Amino acid sequence: MSRLVYAASAIALLTAAESFAQSAVLPANQTGSGWYTDARAKVDAKAAQMSAFQPERARNVILFVGDGMGISTQTAARIRQGQLAGQPGEEGLLSFEGWPNTALVKTYNVNAQTPDSAGTMTAMMSGLKTDVGVIGVDADVERGDCASAKGNEVVTALELAEIRGMSTGIVSTARITHATPAATYAKSPDRNWEDVSDMSDEAVAAGCIDIATQLVEFETWLEKRYPGIDVDGIEVAMGGGRRHFLPKEASANSPDARSEVEGDRTDGRNLTTEWAERYADGVYIFDKAGFDALPADAGRVLGLFNESHMQYAADIANDVSGEPSIVDMTIKAIDILDDDPDGFFLMVESGRIDHAHHAGNAAGALSDTIAFADAIEAAVNATDPAETLILVTADHGHVMTIGGYPKRGNPILGKIVLVGQTDPATAEDGLPVTTLLYNNGRGFRDLGANTNSDASYGLPVDAGRKDLAAIDTTTPGYHQEALVPLSSETHSAEDIGLFATGPGSQLAQGTVEQSVVFHIMNEALGLVE
Repeated sequence: MSRLVYAASAIALLTAAESFAQSAVLPANQTGSGWYTDARAKVDAKAAQMSAFQPERARNVILFVGDGMGISTQTAARIRQGQLAGQPGEEGLLSFEGWPNTALVKTYNVNAQTPDSAGTMTAMMSGLKTDVGVIGVDADVERGDCASAKGNEVVTALELAEIRGMSTGIVSTARITHATPAATYAKSPDRNWEDVSDMSDEAVAAGCIDIATQLVEFETWLEKRYPGIDVDGIEVAMGGGRRHFLPKEASANSPDARSEVEGDRTDGRNLTTEWAERYADGVYIFDKAGFDALPADAGRVLGLFNESHMQYAADIANDVSGEPSIVDMTIKAIDILDDDPDGFFLMVESGRIDHAHHAGNAAGALSDTIAFADAIEAAVNATDPAETLILVTADHGHVMTIGGYPKRGNPILGKIVLVGQTDPATAEDGLPVTTLLYNNGRGFRDLGANTNSDASYGLPVDAGRKDLAAIDTTTPGYHQEALVPLSSETHSAEDIGLFATGPGSQLAQGTVEQSVVFHIMNEALGLVE
């Protein structure tokens, strides 16, 4: 695209943005927040320094979130990717790591030094930090208190894109009602209110709405919050979490149900049929066959591919009726969304990196990270770099460590072999040590070829040192030793990376608050001033 043509397009976008900014006002609790104003000021200052030749506005934004993809996970996945290709590994890069614009992001929540996904994703989507465990609301909310959420809701980038007339989409390998994807569209004082059965009678009576219902009724609720607007709803929503949309009745089971009663809903509602009735141009799918059969001109799609979370990348072949990969879903979402002349907003989450870490299985976390990087590369190849801002980040890290002085090219999942040596080194206790370890968690497992990281939960916690001399620690089912015994490995408080390419990507610089991510997207799209 020539600079002249791009300039004309940018002027048109700016005009539309200015008109929108005059008609849509963010709530005072959002724009008046110190988190919001400080992040806005930082982005304004950086925007003022931009080169005159650098396009300021984007037509599209894709936000990729690797749930739990901290710096140590990135490093280990980079090495693992290279070693799977027959290289030493250390010299390689994941698909997004070579981008010129990067930043470090501080992940703490307002009330927590070590964060959770609800608070972190709300910060990225709304421009202000909030507390642990709450979605789409500010820090004045008391978790689990329905009444406290009233008037403290915030507006997200996805909602602003909808109001702007853009197409919107959400893709996740976790439940589509889980914290990260939910923070794009829902308002809830408790991230666990995924369906009505998760809520107390008091919360329901007070008027709080479960997250699955908010997704299906997104259009209605957004128009109620902003009288006078007319939006057409989310075009793409694909992930897991079918149980939260189905009634607790065996007759509502999907053909590939793994439970005797798949649904959890206690209100008798089948939200998949309600969604289909709401959208005549919509296609509801639940397996790989349905995904593959999606028509090229599909207007919108709701894909719920598993009762709970989707399969781990390494375990996807074991699904009952098949699932699309994160690459498949990303490309399909772009295909559906990119016909909109007003552009699109898409959020893609690799949710199971986080879950493999919680289970103490580094192999699973690295496999999902590599699949995530493949999806990012596919998105870059499927979009115009002159008009699409792509951001890659995480919500938080994990307590997996890399160390022990292994020699160059030593298997990242293996035991430490020192420079100049051929046999595994031993620690002061006489036992071998792996390069990857967890500070806390469920501890050692030797599950061989088992690719389901969650298999660890059927066994008792087994932390502490083990004799690994006869154990192949490079198998998918090996779970690393953990120092502190816990029922689930924890998040870390470390900074995470932000990688950016496309219009506005130069704003990703330095060490920033997580709320700045929203403002970078806003600056690129001109969603609201």
